[in-house]
Amino acid sequence: MNLKMATVCKKLINSVSQCVDDNLEGLVAVNPGLCLLEGHRVVVRTDVADVIKSGKVTIVCGGGSGHEPAHAGYVGPGMLTAAVAGSVFASPPPRSILAAIRAISDGSSAGVLVIIKNYTGDRVNFGLAVERAKAEGIKVDMVVVGEDCALTSSDKTAGRRGLCGTVIMHKICGALAEEGRPLEEIVEIARKATTRMGTIGLCLAPCSLPGSGPSFQLGIDEMELGLGVHGEAGIKRLKVVSAKETIQIMIDHMTNPKNSTHLDLKSGDRVACMINNLGGSSVLEMNIIAKEAISLLESRGVIVERAYCGTFVTSLEMAGASITLLHLDDTLRKCLDATTLAVAWPQPLLPAGVKLRQNPSKMKAKEVVETKTDKEIKDVLSPAERNKLYDILKKATESIVAAKTELNELDKESGDGDTGNTLSRGAQAILDQLGSRESPGLPVGNPSAVAACLDSIAENVMGGSSGGFYSLLFSSASSVLQQSLSPQVWCDALKLGIQTIMRYGGAEPGDRTMLDSLNAAHTTLASELSMKTDPVQAFRLAVQAADKTAQSTATMAARAGRASYVSKDHLKQADPGAIAVSIWMKAALMALES
Repeated sequence: MNLKMATVCKKLINSVSQCVDDNLEGLVAVNPGLCLLEGHRVVVRTDVADVIKSGKVTIVCGGGSGHEPAHAGYVGPGMLTAAVAGSVFASPPPRSILAAIRAISDGSSAGVLVIIKNYTGDRVNFGLAVERAKAEGIKVDMVVVGEDCALTSSDKTAGRRGLCGTVIMHKICGALAEEGRPLEEIVEIARKATTRMGTIGLCLAPCSLPGSGPSFQLGIDEMELGLGVHGEAGIKRLKVVSAKETIQIMIDHMTNPKNSTHLDLKSGDRVACMINNLGGSSVLEMNIIAKEAISLLESRGVIVERAYCGTFVTSLEMAGASITLLHLDDTLRKCLDATTLAVAWPQPLLPAGVKLRQNPSKMKAKEVVETKTDKEIKDVLSPAERNKLYDILKKATESIVAAKTELNELDKESGDGDTGNTLSRGAQAILDQLGSRESPGLPVGNPSAVAACLDSIAENVMGGSSGGFYSLLFSSASSVLQQSLSPQVWCDALKLGIQTIMRYGGAEPGDRTMLDSLNAAHTTLASELSMKTDPVQAFRLAVQAADKTAQSTATMAARAGRASYVSKDHLKQADPGAIAVSIWMKAALMALES
């Protein structure tokens, strides 16, 4: 590793695994008006009971860590009631999201508003939590913010990403809730506002995840236009020019009517302009960017009624900035001007009547007690079959742990280089719980029960969109495997898992995702079983189909997930999610045949 690389990768942390928790504990230590929900990475206002008692709508947002001060920094009067943090650049698990919703809805009749950025992992994990909250009788609705103006193509993608405009949405919705507006009205205003907003980002240097190298490489004289906030590359690479020229490039791209995601902007329009530091830009540079952006807009007849410049949503230490524009009306302007004590603003948040800093407090999380106990789980497999399922799980998870570096390298092309970390984290947790063959820690004698356990591990340990997808896959399998255990039922379980992932994730076979491998395996398996092929041979052919399809994703156009935001020129290797499916399927086959 050269000196430049070593400098980029330096982080002043205690450990990679603990950095998110340490960050949240530091936040509440400075701001005793905030507390952590026990057992979860959730920050909540200490006066949440008073907010609920007042009959006001409560608001929760969240997402991956590494974007500080988003989102926990916006918890406070006039903005959010709670925020949920995932691992670095990974969506939080539904379990913690649901815990946050319960914490800010207990006894509430006004309801809960969930605000998320339009990223697949957030849509899946927050969507799961919202559905489970509704099933518990909680009044809840969700607003998805997607205001990215980078994409130029009208081809199918995962949609406009949610960027710094999400913070503006926190402010608007928080002010409306503080006024006592009903949930339905807040949602209507918020969804309309998302269509009147646009953001474009640009960076001079990439970020590096804790424990990893840079997410992509930029030459000393290069800058990247249209990137997201997870370290993924943008849509165009340019030579570095002056701040004035850079701002013109950014706003021209944002407002170009030839681009499918552009923001309509004309002379006479009244806007709010937010200049956001992506993490590594100096205050000197940010002030220059703000000056140039406002000057350019006003030179084109746009009336900048409100302007903000600071650090709102970061991408760790990425050097760069984003510009967000919002068309204003009287309601939105009033919301932006409303008072807030959220901690991302300079003043700390103190409990009512307290003037001195206190040690941070914690709040008990409301948990729903499961009715089924381990004693009620009965073996439905013979001892030989149980041992075989144990071997399959062990081989499959070990193969993913061993492939960690390979999967991370594949992911650097289209994402933040952490697919291997995410999947191996879940696989290692399964291995840890699996125990020995003689005394397994998972109910390997009951496929439905063990699938439910894998669902829980994927949701609570793996994190990110991968955790959400595998949770959906295992949850679906668990429900089907309660019926019987014929080869056809295993095939049906895979089919339902694929359908569920498609419904929540928005991807389809052919979009260059893990679905491609899963679908190839299912199609082949179903076909072979229908022809009465020996089940083991049918699975062998299914695994071959999954592997072949995984390799072919290298030439597929990405139309879902983070890869859909990256230029085709950057995508030369196979999709890491699809490769991961091929890896664990091949390992499972080896165990089955041994």
